[in-house]
Parts: sequence; structure tokens; C-alpha cells
Amino acid sequence: MIGMITGQVQSLNAPVACVMTAGGVGYEIELPIPSFCQLALGNTVTIHTHLVVREDAHSLFGFIDKPDRDVFRKLIKINGVGAKMAAAMLSTLTAAEIKRAVDQDNDVALVRVPGIGKKTAQRIILDLKGKLQEFGSDEMIGVDGLFVEDGFDNSMQMIAEVESALIHLGYKEKEAQAAIKATQSDQITNTSDLLKAALRQLSGF
Repeated sequence: MIGMITGQVQSLNAPVACVMTAGGVGYEIELPIPSFCQLALGNTVTIHTHLVVREDAHSLFGFIDKPDRDVFRKLIKINGVGAKMAAAMLSTLTAAEIKRAVDQDNDVALVRVPGIGKKTAQRIILDLKGKLQEFGSDEMIGVDGLFVEDGFDNSMQMIAEVESALIHLGYKEKEAQAAIKATQSDQITNTSDLLKAALRQLSGF
């Protein structure tokens, strides 16, 4: 099992990053959007990873924060929740928000994640009840403080990154474009903030 990778970010194509280790091996890692938004080309990063092995592919999923990986591992043990769906959940909700939805039997919050229906949301709540106690507060797992390296973002690149990320999550191109248009403002100056605003718009928050 590949549990952690440290290396230099060589390429970014939302939501996949290629990280080159000191040994000269480049790993393509798929990350939830909040983790992806913390990466910048050329930076050295440490990513907590989980390798998903299938007959047709080996896929590496990565997380900046270890608690996110821990929640991911709990999610993929649930019948009907695969790695892609678990990553989509952690792209839309923080681990603390998932815990709160489970604790409050709030299937509506989970249904807002693309690809999750009411039955799946209820199954997640049932299976995770009492299993997320270590994820007690937003302060432990929050995604505030995301950064984008100076010069990495310009307006067009920022919009393209967010649109690509939303489409990857399962939203249609027109939905993604409409959400971005509705949330653009002078106050939004980086990919992370625009993405979070667009997700709020699409989720009805």
C-alpha cells in the first residue's frame, strides 16, 4: 500500500496532479477538489494516499489532510460507495460536514453530492453512525486557508480549472458555466474561493 508521497508538483489537470518524487518516479494522483486547490506547480508537497486496485486499473487517490483520507477509507467500505463517489463527497463536503450530516440523519445534505441518491445517502448514514467521532469539529478538518501560488491564477485559467472540476464531479457543462457566472465577483480572486462559491450555488446553499 502506498500511504504517503512527497515530491514536486509537475502538472495539474483538475482533479489530477502529477507528483515527482526524489527518486524520479512521477505519480498521477486524483484528489478531492479542496486538496487539489492547495497545490501549485513546482511546490514540494506531502500527500496522504490510498491505492485502489481493480482488475482494469490501479488508481491512486490523495489528500492533503490525513483525516480526509481516513473518512475516504470509511466511505469506500460502504456497499454502493466507490472511490469516485467518496472523492466527490469530499470535494463537496468537508469531513466535519459529513459527520454532522450523519449525526443529524440529514440525508438531504448528502443528496446534494452529485451521484448520490436518497437510498445511498440513507445507507451512508446508517453505516457511518457512531464511526466518525474523531472528526468532531470544522477546526480539525476545515479547508480554510487554501492557497494558490502568486501568478498561478489568472481569470481565464481560474474559470477553466473550476469548470473542469465541476464537470468531473458530475455536473453538466451548462450547469457548471451557469454556477461560475452567478458567483463571479471582484471579491473572488483564486480558484479555491470560486470553486467553493460555485458548489454552494449548485447545492442550493
